[in-house]
Amino acid sequence: MSPALFDGTTAEDEYYLPRQLSKEVYEARIKIHRSEYITERDFVTIKSMGMEAVRIPVPYFIFGDREPFIGCIEELDKAFNWAETYGLQVLIDLHTAPLSQNGFDNGGISGVCKWAKHPEEVEFVLTVLERLAKRYGTRKGLWGIEVLNEPITENMWKTMNVQERYPAVEPELAEGSGPVTIEFLKEFYKAAYERIRAHMPEEKYFVIHDGFELKAWKGFMQEAKYKNVVLDTHQYLMVAEANGCEQTIEAYVNYIREHFQKDIEEMEEYFPVICGEWCLFNSLACGWDTKGGQSVLNGLDGEVKSAVTAEEKKQIYEAVAKAQLEAWNSGSGYFYWSYKLLTDTVNTSGWIGWDSWDLGRCVDFGWFPRA
Repeated sequence: MSPALFDGTTAEDEYYLPRQLSKEVYEARIKIHRSEYITERDFVTIKSMGMEAVRIPVPYFIFGDREPFIGCIEELDKAFNWAETYGLQVLIDLHTAPLSQNGFDNGGISGVCKWAKHPEEVEFVLTVLERLAKRYGTRKGLWGIEVLNEPITENMWKTMNVQERYPAVEPELAEGSGPVTIEFLKEFYKAAYERIRAHMPEEKYFVIHDGFELKAWKGFMQEAKYKNVVLDTHQYLMVAEANGCEQTIEAYVNYIREHFQKDIEEMEEYFPVICGEWCLFNSLACGWDTKGGQSVLNGLDGEVKSAVTAEEKKQIYEAVAKAQLEAWNSGSGYFYWSYKLLTDTVNTSGWIGWDSWDLGRCVDFGWFPRA
């Protein structure tokens, strides 16, 4: 999200960043990043776009009790104050777990996925959720708490080819990694509900991620004691491509309607369904096959220029934006991933098309409709 943070290191995730920098340099970089990346002005901008809520990813070390990482609870306090001042709601999203729940770089440690196999770390995550609920449960600005971002189940583990796509720096640390089971997730979500609801009123939302298996949750948590449970699904066109979707506007739109929208409508019978992550990114607008967004250049050598004109790109993005928004609105709403991406797509080779991950740019370029 902010590549400059990793300058001078080979780290590709937050686990290795403090292990490659001195304590002083690491702390200075993190503190500067947190003070500058998202500020009060951003909340004003988000409100001006017509948005109603922000989904804020937080790490398991948010309370500062997992060295060598630095806690960030004060930043979340500030975000709540800004949100409440400007009339926005906050969905707190626990984005990482110790030893990772998915093996993605954004899961904190690439190529490692062992959190669910360590009961003491599962318990630690439950205590983090409990503390978050205790601190923010009655805040006016709280929309809800999302228990855990993108725990990966078997099918997506295979589709993403996680350990090749995100090779582990220390293979021995990655030994024993594998997908999380739906059965484990169901028990974990029930336990989390009890911990969170003890401090968060029933009118606030309890959000579970589908583990990339949207239709596997029929009948789950339907008992009367479970109040305001929301199902979060993440739908990206690059995954549609990985699943065989042709790279044309017509194919994208058809896939969105026949898969994303129909599945959401089907699951709305059981839960309010939100698309908690999506964006406009697709290979057609990049001008080449990105192999499901697998890498920036995907083996292409040298300077790469897009074969797509600015006008063609706008047409592609407008079409997929319209279709996706219709799909998400057939459910209970959406959050765009992400509001901001600090990547220079002009001067850094290979990043053509990646500005579509940045909502601010999408709005400014006219790719995304203003509310």
